[in-house]
Amino acid sequence: MGIHYDYKSKRGERAMLKEAKRKERLALKKAKRASTNPIVEKKEEPAEMHDISKPITLDDLTNPNK
Repeated sequence: MGIHYDYKSKRGERAMLKEAKRKERLALKKAKRASTNPIVEKKEEPAEMHDISKPITLDDLTNPNK
């Protein structure tokens, strides 16, 4: 009979523990998502433009090291 009196009296405590667990799981998911997706966090650097005063050559277009 003592169990029945405890059940409702601990309802708020159980709800707080449940919410804390849920928030912890969400924080872990966010941390995992942020670490696996570096593209979103990385700011895009502006691409280097070709100098417009020079003519564009075939070497400029095909050489990946330039």
